[in-house]
Amino acid sequence: MRAAWFERYGPAREVLRVGELPTPEPGPGEARVRVHASGVNPSDVKRRAGLRERAGYPRIVPHSDGAGVIDALGPDVEGWKTGDRVWVHTAQRDRPFGTAAEYVTLPVHLLVALPETTSFVEGAGLGVPGMTAHVCLFSDGPVAGRDVLVPGGAGAVGSYAVQLARLGGARVLATVSSPEKAAIARDLGADLVIDYTREDVAARVLEATGGRGVDRIVEVDLAANITVSDKVLTRNGVLAVYATMADPAPALPIQSLMFRSVVIRLVAMQTIPMPVKVAAAAALRDWCAAGRLRHPRSHAFLLDRIAEAHELVESGRVIGKVVVEIR
Repeated sequence: MRAAWFERYGPAREVLRVGELPTPEPGPGEARVRVHASGVNPSDVKRRAGLRERAGYPRIVPHSDGAGVIDALGPDVEGWKTGDRVWVHTAQRDRPFGTAAEYVTLPVHLLVALPETTSFVEGAGLGVPGMTAHVCLFSDGPVAGRDVLVPGGAGAVGSYAVQLARLGGARVLATVSSPEKAAIARDLGADLVIDYTREDVAARVLEATGGRGVDRIVEVDLAANITVSDKVLTRNGVLAVYATMADPAPALPIQSLMFRSVVIRLVAMQTIPMPVKVAAAAALRDWCAAGRLRHPRSHAFLLDRIAEAHELVESGRVIGKVVVEIR
C-alpha cells in the first residue's frame, strides 16, 4: 500500500517519506479501512517534530484522524460490514500506524458512521477538532440558556464549538483576528463576534452580558487569554482549555479564580477516557446525519505532498482544516 511515514523526529521535509508498505490485516475486533482522507492536526505535526510524546516505535505512519470505507473485518466484529463509510479517531495514539496510508486497521470502537452527505475530506476533520469542541463544552453539563465564549471562533476547534454551543441552546460569543474570520464565525451562528486586535474583549463581553460575564470558555490559548478569562468568567464558570500556545507554563490568577469556584478543565483528546470520546463521536455523528453541522474550509494535499500539509499546519496561518487525500 502507499503510505507516508517517519523513522526519526525532525522537520517535515527531512523526515517524512512516501512509498510502499505492507498492507495490514485486521485482527480480532478490528476493521481495515481504505482511507480516502487523513486529517492533519497540530498534535500530529508536533509528534513528528518530536515535541510531543516519543513512543519509541521504529517507524510511524502519522495522523490520528481520517475517513474512508471499511475494506475488511477481523474476527468477532459485529455491527459493521464491508463498504460502510466511516470516520476514525485516535488512530495513532499508542499505536505506530495512523491514517496517512491507503489502509489502516483499527479497533471498531474507533470507527464512527459517516453519512453520505458528509464527504471523506470533511469526515477527516471531525476527530480532534469536533470531539475536542464537544468535550470542552459538555463535560460539565448542559449549556442551554448559558453564555459561552469561544476564542478563535473561526478555527478548526472554534468553528465546531460555535455550532455545538448553539445546538446546545447557548448564546455564543466568539473572538477573531480579522474581518474574514469574523464573517466565518457569524455565518456559523455566533451571536456576538469580537475582533480582539481592535476591541477590548473583556469590555465587550461584560457589556453584552449585562456585567455578568460568561458561564463557559472554550479556550484556544490559555497563556494569551488568561487575563481576559479572569475578568469575564462568572462564579462557578468553566474554563475548558485545549491549547496554550503563547507559554506552555503560564502563570494563573489562582486566588481570583478560586474565590469564584471556577473550574479549569484541561482537555487533550489523546488521553481523555474512551467512553467520553465515544459519546462525543456519537453526538457528532448524529448532528452530521441530521445535516446540522457545517465543516471548516478544507485545504487538501495529495499524499506525495504531505510535507507541505505539515508545514501549512505549523505555519499557524491556515483558516480551516488541512487534510491529505489518498487516492
